[in-house]
Amino acid sequence: MRTAHRLCFALGLTLLASATLRDGWDAWVARTVLPTTLTETSVEMRDREGRLLRAFAVEDGRLRLAVAPGAVDPGFVDMLIAYEDKRFYRHAGVDGRAMLRALGQAVWAGDVVSGGSTLTMQVARLLENSGTGSVRGKLRQMRLAWALERQLTKGEILHLYLQHAPYGGRIEGVRSASFLWFGKEPQRLSPAQSALLVALPQAPEARRPDRFPEAAKQARDRVLARVGAADTAAPVPRALRPLPRHAPHLADALRLGDPLAGRFDTTLDGRTQREMETLVRTHAAGAGPGVSMALIVADHQSGEVLARIGAPFYSDADGALGFVDMTRAKRSPGSTLKPLIYAMAFDRGLAHPETVFADRPTRFGRYAPQNFDGQFRGDVTARAALVQSLNIPPVALTDALGPERLMAGLRAFGAEPELTGAPGLAVALGGVGLSLEDLVRLYAGLAQLGRDTPLRTTDAVDATGAQVLAPRAAWQVGDILRGIAPPGQARAGLAYKTGTSYGHRDAWAVGFDGQHVIGVWMGRPDGTPVPGAFGGAHAAPILFDAFGRLKPDYAPAPPPPADTLVLTTAALPAPLRRFGHAAQDTARPSVAFPPDGARLAQADTVVKVDGGAAPFTVLINGVPVAARQRSRAIDIGALEPGFSDIAVIDAAGRSARVSVEMRP
Repeated sequence: MRTAHRLCFALGLTLLASATLRDGWDAWVARTVLPTTLTETSVEMRDREGRLLRAFAVEDGRLRLAVAPGAVDPGFVDMLIAYEDKRFYRHAGVDGRAMLRALGQAVWAGDVVSGGSTLTMQVARLLENSGTGSVRGKLRQMRLAWALERQLTKGEILHLYLQHAPYGGRIEGVRSASFLWFGKEPQRLSPAQSALLVALPQAPEARRPDRFPEAAKQARDRVLARVGAADTAAPVPRALRPLPRHAPHLADALRLGDPLAGRFDTTLDGRTQREMETLVRTHAAGAGPGVSMALIVADHQSGEVLARIGAPFYSDADGALGFVDMTRAKRSPGSTLKPLIYAMAFDRGLAHPETVFADRPTRFGRYAPQNFDGQFRGDVTARAALVQSLNIPPVALTDALGPERLMAGLRAFGAEPELTGAPGLAVALGGVGLSLEDLVRLYAGLAQLGRDTPLRTTDAVDATGAQVLAPRAAWQVGDILRGIAPPGQARAGLAYKTGTSYGHRDAWAVGFDGQHVIGVWMGRPDGTPVPGAFGGAHAAPILFDAFGRLKPDYAPAPPPPADTLVLTTAALPAPLRRFGHAAQDTARPSVAFPPDGARLAQADTVVKVDGGAAPFTVLINGVPVAARQRSRAIDIGALEPGFSDIAVIDAAGRSARVSVEMRP
């Protein structure tokens, strides 16, 4: 009886001691201070399909690409668990059986044969960046492993391993390793690739394939043998692969605009971006020292930018200042503004594609522009003048429109022109600063029949652009541009215009078909001349080459809007047959429009003046409504219903008068 009491007492003490130890152990684990499990990962820029375009290093230059759940080959995960921790899903952080096995093997062999560490213990070591060479370090890992298992799911612990495992050098995480060793995402891995990625974290430096290929192969083959896979004939990679580094200028700009973002999803198309980068580098190879190039490809129907190249190389090699993003730099656009000038004139009824202009020596005040070749063609239509890129007609139209109105038209299409002082007529021939981005957006608007088309490189939704020009005016300009002969043997049918800035500092070519618009710039970022560089000879071939790489055929142009007048010069209304712009004509002034006795629908009225000497004053029924007007197309606003007398007086006091009826 007394013996039974003693046994019960001993059992009680044992249970009490066990409970005390258990509670103490629980409390000890609960007091564990966990390292942060929030991981800084490399900032990424991806294309429209989610493919990596650029990644930035984290602290100490490490590359640690974010690993999304389900983004790793399940075969790799199965192999990892089978080789490293086959009871991963059954233990509570520490595998006692594995620890005893490792201890027994060490005693028997007199050396460490296997570590006995679970994946959870390895995660603990990686989070604290601690070693495994001491008993104290191993105990700390065990304590952290138990604590991690209490606060995280098995999936979360496995994700931490996949994110932090070392793979040699500054490579961390299985996704970074897959990119740098195999050049691809880890979604689909061969057994040999999976085995190498299982083996590397055990000795990431001693088994680096680029430095110790035989050690890497032996370690990989041991993993394959353990899991029963026969893929030992596959070679191991002998060098690190370059990480994608496409559109670096755009990536820098996005990071600068949102430094806290961890990922940028862009509208870029990875294939198109790579094709255009190769194209630009090919053409830049023979362009001479210090010459840079830039190119933008966009879908003008959606405004999405598909490719953006700020320089051939993201470096300062060969003096080309490749770190400068030349898609944003403000440069003289040369003749590339002429299509907008004609479109605005067509829109306001100042001219028609078949209106005749006098291309002859002309002075506009102190300004006396000449054509690029110093020659004059005499009477030419607006169509021929734009195709031949003559200078007198667009300057005359700018004089009629007013340079301020041209600048307003640029801004209406989303451009941000740079100009010192008040705009003058030289703006028509490139006397203003515009970027390649500005010009591509302008031409996208022309392609969209006069509707502004905001360009976008991210998924941010931009507001629908305003209708800037009448659709017929934009279509008429596009129809003219499609008639410009292509360079060399390139396919005809692309609406495009080239430009060369003063002193051969910039060569441009911008063009569009029914879906896409592409812009090309070539020059030196520091603004020094490139002797012999012309838009037609140097930028245009790149433009047509880019369209050829983008797709096999041009997308069809839209049909002409219903109100488009497709007429010969002789069939045009009399005021549109010839544009009277002789700035120093000494003949008596006459009112070319509206004609005497005309009946007009109530709307804003533009008075067109032929002859006379500027400036002009316009009177309505004897009341001055516009004074000191140098333009020969004078907007006088809406007239009152009924009959009105319109008088024009020139600088010499000579006058002309017409009478019109305004219908309500």
